[in-house]
Amino acid sequence: MSLSAIDYQIMWTRLIAVVEEQAMTLVRTAFSTSVREAGDLSAGLFDRQARMIAQAVTGTPGHVNAMAESVAHFVRGIGPQNIFEGDVYITNDPWLGTGHLHDITMVTPVFRQGVHIGYFASTAHVVDIGGRGFGPDAGEVYEEGLLIPISKFIERGRVDETLLRILRANVRTPDQTVGDIYSLAACNDAGERRLQAMLDEFGVDVIDGLADYIVDTSARATRAAIEALPEGRFVNEMRVDGYDAPVTMRVALSVDGDRLVADFAGTSAMSAFGVNVPEIYTRAYACYGLKCAIAPEVPNNAGSLAPFEITAPEGSILAATRPAAVSVRHVLGHLVPDVVLGALHRALPDIVPAEGASALWNIQISARPADPASRLPPGEVLMFNSGGTGARPLRDGLSATAFPSGVSTMSVEATEAVGPITVWRKELRPGSGGAGRQRGGLGQIIEIAPNEGYELHFNAMFDRVDNPARGREGGGPGAPGKVERADGTQLRAKGRQRIGEGARLKLSLPGGGGYGAPEERARAEVLADLEAGYVSPREAREVYGLDDAALDALQAETSGRS
Repeated sequence: MSLSAIDYQIMWTRLIAVVEEQAMTLVRTAFSTSVREAGDLSAGLFDRQARMIAQAVTGTPGHVNAMAESVAHFVRGIGPQNIFEGDVYITNDPWLGTGHLHDITMVTPVFRQGVHIGYFASTAHVVDIGGRGFGPDAGEVYEEGLLIPISKFIERGRVDETLLRILRANVRTPDQTVGDIYSLAACNDAGERRLQAMLDEFGVDVIDGLADYIVDTSARATRAAIEALPEGRFVNEMRVDGYDAPVTMRVALSVDGDRLVADFAGTSAMSAFGVNVPEIYTRAYACYGLKCAIAPEVPNNAGSLAPFEITAPEGSILAATRPAAVSVRHVLGHLVPDVVLGALHRALPDIVPAEGASALWNIQISARPADPASRLPPGEVLMFNSGGTGARPLRDGLSATAFPSGVSTMSVEATEAVGPITVWRKELRPGSGGAGRQRGGLGQIIEIAPNEGYELHFNAMFDRVDNPARGREGGGPGAPGKVERADGTQLRAKGRQRIGEGARLKLSLPGGGGYGAPEERARAEVLADLEAGYVSPREAREVYGLDDAALDALQAETSGRS
């Protein structure tokens, strides 16, 4: 059957619905709150050449774009001659998957009438994979948990029970971890059922022609967008906290015709701790940042990703080599878009936002009985939290919003339901957004305490404490983050620490940088910020230049309404 470009366009639109249902099946069936509440996952369809041709909107760039590369590793690892109908493959290898052991990737080959036509793949973050737990303190990947090499979870319909027994023996939450693995396999099955129904409807048995159409069209559109950029070499450098020493992240963007190269030469060497980033994850977020600014309307697939050439020196902190510790690779990985966008700003002024909090303020909490002799059960809690994004050239930054990861903040109720903790406070942090013509997004203030009879051991993995988000074009920096007890005792921004029974942990999340000179901000917007509590009267007066008469009038109006 001969298909036209219109047929392919209709089929591609249907594919988005297919992979979105695949992702939502994972959300609905997952055991871990990181998946079902925060959406820390990815799902997609690949052709026989392991090219990603459709991805679910639900999911994170780090998972999606890394998975786009990792399926080819599965094909090589399993071997084309060993791919059978009824198989499901698995790995959490950081260098072949999505950067750390907590992400499990599953790949399911798709057959139609006995012929192999493609793959469904999915990734999800599991709360526990053994080892030290989700945190930056390890010195090698071996300490961070159980590494599952590329292998068959299911072969011709038969589950590898030995693999499951090994998993159960090495994790703190065996039912949850194994349940998430089955959820990943189930979501791939859901995608296959929908794909088969679509192919029945269109009367085709292969997706090769559709895949070529999607990849070729997307690649041409992306290269055309790159070709429209000013040619040249554009450099940016950013200093971030690191673990035991600050880290320099440096990139040079080279634009030559329809070719764009991002080279991270000059970036700091690997750390002795778990903040290192495998290059697969660096490429994922560098591509994401560049594509958002250069070709946002082009669908994300193998074709639109291919024109971006991303390199980092082997052994640098953004191209960590085995057996480096990489558990919290997201901390620096989520800052990669800020670095590449800062370089792109030199080529495209007034397009990209200011720097933001960027890295998630994830916190892994182990709740343990304060009295070891008590019979209280332990609990493991993972919480995702976000600071403010950078202001945009024409709009304020977004408050308490995850960029670039795109994950959702977990609700307090869902978090408290899975472990013996209480979240006493979760609110926007006044004054944390960087001043500017456009204000940076606000961070949050969060207070967490163990329930009666418990103490907390938490893994801090926070950045933007010593090096806050910088503003752009005269905008001010966002507020730096703070980690402390509620009584004001300062705590470390990274590493395992204890909160005793009756004490509270207080997190003050960083804000995004401002854009443009603060004195250019519209008076009405300053007044609105002041009334909402986003800025203080002192900041309105001293930073934005609001006069006393305006402050007095606002105060009188507010008092009248109350």
